[in-house]
Formats: sequence, structure tokens, C-alpha cells
Amino acid sequence: MKTYLIDDMQILQQHLAQDHQYHQVVKDRDGQCHWQQMRATETKPLIDEKPQSSAKDFFFREQENLLIFNGEYFQETLPTPKPFVLFGMQSCDLTAISYQDKFFKDDPYYQARRNQCLLVGLDCISPCQHGFCPTVNAGPGVRDDCADLILHPLANDQWLLIEQTNKGAKSLQGLVLKSAGSEHLVQRNLTLQQCELLFPDDSYLIKGIEKLNTGKISNEFWQQLAIQCLGCSGCTTLCPTCSCYGTRSIKQGDNTFSQQRFWDSCLYEGFQREASFNNPSLEAGSRVQRFWQHKFGDNFLTDFSRYGCIGCGRCEQTCPGVIGVHSVMKRIDQENTDA
Repeated sequence: MKTYLIDDMQILQQHLAQDHQYHQVVKDRDGQCHWQQMRATETKPLIDEKPQSSAKDFFFREQENLLIFNGEYFQETLPTPKPFVLFGMQSCDLTAISYQDKFFKDDPYYQARRNQCLLVGLDCISPCQHGFCPTVNAGPGVRDDCADLILHPLANDQWLLIEQTNKGAKSLQGLVLKSAGSEHLVQRNLTLQQCELLFPDDSYLIKGIEKLNTGKISNEFWQQLAIQCLGCSGCTTLCPTCSCYGTRSIKQGDNTFSQQRFWDSCLYEGFQREASFNNPSLEAGSRVQRFWQHKFGDNFLTDFSRYGCIGCGRCEQTCPGVIGVHSVMKRIDQENTDA
């Protein structure tokens, strides 16, 4: 691992933009943050705010054709993206990509895009609204195995740049950089520790997760919770780890059909409905229960080494029924499971 000091961030941005399609989070006129592609001459200062939508669409597309049938044979439609960089991604979203990497490890469509991406992480030095990344080991500092390069803000407008992977090292070739000292890494660790102390008390989250895994929460509780669920899929759309999808055939010509994959939601009534019309999650309560067990169930620790929630709080931010993660975990914490 090599470390460097950056005095002028724009030099790094322009260097990476020469060989990559360059994407960075920007803020629009309405104050909303989102990912935007830029040319090397258009780079802007980094924004330390969480974008409303995560970066999962860069790899797991909201909808895409998987193959085409022309009446005689099937043809795969694997993507062939150019190298691209996601510059300044926060730790929670990077952790989500690491989670999705495991889920889609054998998916050629996901991997075709993922292999072309350079991830440049950005440490958070203050808590974000609704965020609780330290509780689920997803921040505020970028985890070592989640990014190719890591940026950390220092005093006097300097930046610490940490090289994490061979891909990251290769991307810096040709750039003259000044080496950082061990004291800068110490400073980074202290800053991140201080940041963790600024997060609000979330003991109800920890207690809620523990209760959720006892299996003693009543069906009545889930049914009551489901009354507030509008089935809008806002939470699953914005959640950076949600990976449910469906497929459909689309007629494109007289004898041509495409097989399309699209984002789906386990909160939809028909998501698990079988061809026989048997539906194991017909009741809304069972769907809500299934969703939260996927986010915090201990069973998923074996496969993914972590929970399916990365503490970004987007579900709380978007849910019109007020059953985002904070609201639900507070209610689970208060639920009587002694009976």
C-alpha cells in the first residue's frame, strides 16, 4: 500500500479522465445530488454528500437485454463498456458494491461492467442524515477491500491518496505524486474515530436486529407494519444492495424477440407468485417480513460475511409510509417478544 499527498485535486481528476469515462457526484439546482459523467475539462470539487440514488445501476442495470432470438438462433447481448471511473464514492456505497460483487460473481453482464470500473473512494468525516454505517461495518472510512484508490481530506486543502489495488496503481502511472508519511495515516484514523463518535445513539438498531433474529416477532406485528407499505418499491429501488429482478420477452419485429432483465421488488404482491398461482408471500405482512430478514438476517452472514444493509438510510429518506429502517427497528425494539 502506497500513500501520497495531493495538493491539487483537479490534477488527479483530469489524469483519470484521460483514460476513463469520468463520473462524479454533483448537486443540481434543487439541491439533489446525483452521479454525472464529465469531460476532463469539466471536473468539479468533490461533494461529501450522499447521492439520492446509489451506483448499482452502473453494474446491475435497471433494465437490459440479455439475449435476442431472431427466429433461428439465440444471441447474447453482453455489454462492452469502455473503462470508466466512479470518483469520490462514499464508503457505504462502496461496501454495497462489494456485496453485489459476491451476489453477481457468476453474472457475465454485471462482471463485464464491473471489470472496467475504477473505484475511487472518499472517506466521510461527518455523519450523513439517516446514516448509521459504523453499526453495520460500512463506514465512515472506506474499507481496504472496497476501492482501488482512497481519498481522505487533510488540513490546508490537502488530500491523502491511498493506493489499494494493482488497478489503482496502474491508473496513477505517469502522474508525479509526493509521498505521504505515516503521520498522515495516523491523522486519518483519528479523524475517522472522531467521526464515529458524532453518530447519534442507535442502540435501538442493535436491539432490533437481535430481536429480528430470534424469530419471535409475531405475525400480527408484520401485518400491522404492512398496512403502511404502499408497495411503491422506493426502498428497494434506492437500496444499493437490493438485487431482485425479473425477466420478460419483448417482441421487436416479426420474428425477433429480446429477453429483458429488469429490477423487481420482493415487496410486490406478484414477485413470488408461481405459474400454478401458488404465492408463498401472498400476505403483505410476509413480504415486509421477508424484506427485513434479507437486510438483517443472520443466515446471510454465511454467504456474504455481512448484513444486507450498509447503513445509508435511503429507505428512511424515501418511504412515504414511514417504515424505513429507523422507524421499523424502533418498533421492533419496542415489540413484546416474551409471549
